[in-house]
Amino acid sequence: MDPSPPLQLRVNPPLSLYIHFPWCVRKCPYCDFNSHPLPTDLPEQAFVDALLADLEADLPTVWGRPVGSLFFGGGTPSLLSPEALDRLLQGIRALIPLVPLAEITLEANPGTLEAGRFAELRAAGINRLSIGVQSFNNAALAPLGRIHSGEEARAAVEAARRAGIENLNLDLMFGLPGQTPASALSDLRIATDLAPEHISWYQLTLEPNTPFAHTPPPALPDEDQLVAIQEAGEAHLAAAGYGQYEVSAYARAGWQCRHNRNYWLFGDYLGIGPGAHGKLTSPAVGCIERTRRVAHPNDYLARSVPQRLAERSPIAVDLLPFEFMLNALRLKEGFPLALFADRTGLSPATIAPTLQAAEQKGMLQVTAERIAPTLHGWRFLNDLIALFLPD
Repeated sequence: MDPSPPLQLRVNPPLSLYIHFPWCVRKCPYCDFNSHPLPTDLPEQAFVDALLADLEADLPTVWGRPVGSLFFGGGTPSLLSPEALDRLLQGIRALIPLVPLAEITLEANPGTLEAGRFAELRAAGINRLSIGVQSFNNAALAPLGRIHSGEEARAAVEAARRAGIENLNLDLMFGLPGQTPASALSDLRIATDLAPEHISWYQLTLEPNTPFAHTPPPALPDEDQLVAIQEAGEAHLAAAGYGQYEVSAYARAGWQCRHNRNYWLFGDYLGIGPGAHGKLTSPAVGCIERTRRVAHPNDYLARSVPQRLAERSPIAVDLLPFEFMLNALRLKEGFPLALFADRTGLSPATIAPTLQAAEQKGMLQVTAERIAPTLHGWRFLNDLIALFLPD
């Protein structure tokens, strides 16, 4: 749909920067992210050069806007050498202003190689580390294709603390093959005993075009078992002082992920690197657009900067309510109604009938100040969000 006439966008949302590292030591059978086997000779210098050129080419779209958070995702970005990461961060700071004490997150695996670099990564400027533990149970890690052990995961947390990382996230999965509520709780107890500031706890899903989708692992928990695991896990996390603020995100007070909150509140983000997505607001033009880089790292490195951009397209006006709710309703607290107008350029009147219908179904709490999902709405979040799709 043609997005004209221009949207009435009054201000720019907060801006974040996402940088995609596309390589892993080995791709896990459940993973549908844009990741590729690590080459024998990692082209670090060419990769950093390409990322900085990408960022520089995008500067006119965000001129003068400060970046509140950086997120190095993947893949396994901790495989990048500290020297290359330091050069990349210095280049970023030279090109675009970072807010004071910007949150700078790097995803890491618990392997010995990465853990040995944590102090150098911290010295380069990383102040938040997200460690992909998935499970502390060695018998559960093997079917997932993970190359670390539970002992190495615990050692990685200790190494991160020794390195001075004060903001730590642990990624954990539930719904693993053969998992019971007791074994899921064992994982969470180990995690909370390690006292990270943040825990991402999410269900294993069989994503299309993955080995697990083609050949599902045996003994996956059924629906009743999943509900029991989730209820027991949520209770344990709450008792341990981790408040659930998003569908799969739990944090101690004051430690919510700023970068991800910007996504969920329909903020803007530049996405650079192979396959990276971005979302940018242009009040002057009156549109909100999505961007996407070419996915394969070899193509990305071989192409000129303009050819790396695979897509730049405005979000159709009639899809904006759905796009906004797809993110904002993941937050347990919901959002202030005024934010909908600020971030979409649309009047709240455009969604008033849908809000009323969702409230009547018991899926939303609607007040003059705030829109938030009910427990029922959160349990059936896909159904709730689908209400905002255009007819």
